[in-house]
Amino acid sequence: MSQPSPDVYEQGRGMDAHNQVMREIRARNDASYEPDEPTRVWIDRDNTPDGVLDSLTIVLNTGGCRWARAGGCTMCGYVAESVDGGTVAHEDLLAQIDAALEQERETHDGTCRQVKIYTSGSFLDEREVPAETRQAIAERFGDRDRIVVESLPDFVDREKIADFREEGLETDVAIGLETATDRVRHDCVNKYFDFADFEDACTEAVAADAGVKAYLLMKPPFLSEQEAIEDMISSIERCAAVEGCHTVSMNPTNVQRYTMVEQLYFDGGYRPPWLWSVVEVLRETAKADVTVVSDPVGHGSDRGPHNCGECDDHVQTAIKDFNLRQDPSVFTQVDCECERTWEAVREREKSYSLPLAQ
Repeated sequence: MSQPSPDVYEQGRGMDAHNQVMREIRARNDASYEPDEPTRVWIDRDNTPDGVLDSLTIVLNTGGCRWARAGGCTMCGYVAESVDGGTVAHEDLLAQIDAALEQERETHDGTCRQVKIYTSGSFLDEREVPAETRQAIAERFGDRDRIVVESLPDFVDREKIADFREEGLETDVAIGLETATDRVRHDCVNKYFDFADFEDACTEAVAADAGVKAYLLMKPPFLSEQEAIEDMISSIERCAAVEGCHTVSMNPTNVQRYTMVEQLYFDGGYRPPWLWSVVEVLRETAKADVTVVSDPVGHGSDRGPHNCGECDDHVQTAIKDFNLRQDPSVFTQVDCECERTWEAVREREKSYSLPLAQ
């Protein structure tokens, strides 16, 4: 992986203690990856402003998020899969795109109308993806309907987005906001920017005739179950009020390797959120003026969002159904005795004595 180091751009951002611990944890990883192979490729269905579309998702293997190499977010282990050296050549990045297109041809009937490109960092950061590569990728997918690219707010720029709009692509920028509460983002997630920076990024996107998809993190470390629920409801409502932000993707925390969250998990100080908590937030925000979706990665496992183990798959199916239909009545079809345990956790768990129940 690309070794963590506090580059000049990142100095003075985040919490020094968090960054130091995160660099030490990340340095334990000695895996290496090929620069011409994408990290991950898959096809699914997404609820978009143009309706439900088949989506080709490509996670490019770049030099990794520059913030993660400085220390980074407490829950994010994606930089562990990045290429050594901090940069990937233009030719190698396009080879990754070709590999993803080949996989699409082999596994899908026709081409997906939406393409989502992630780097586990910032696609619009030209140190990760050079301008010539961004422009070549825009041309490569000019025959599709929609494209989604991820970025930190710092790098959202109307001229960069124009590369995609000029190809006729409806364009969304996916921003890892994590929470609308600055204190939680700074102290629990160790992400340096403010909600105002997210609003500024949305303004840039709107100026380029693009939209924004906000990614929120449910239950970062150091929050109780109830605090996490309340933070998500409040964050979704605040995102809905920002011009240009049409979708919120609420990601329940899962325990990724080489992260502070994993260290807390091993020490008995962290439990991923209950799936019932995800359901509660989706119910409470169903009428918000924004599309809200959730993909509980690793559901049903100890390291992922889970309930008792008996009902997890049923609840996950209901969540997937809600993502496409935006109808909270789907949740009336699932119930389990463990819901009473979850209710007790919500009432009694405190952030200074986590977790109350596994």
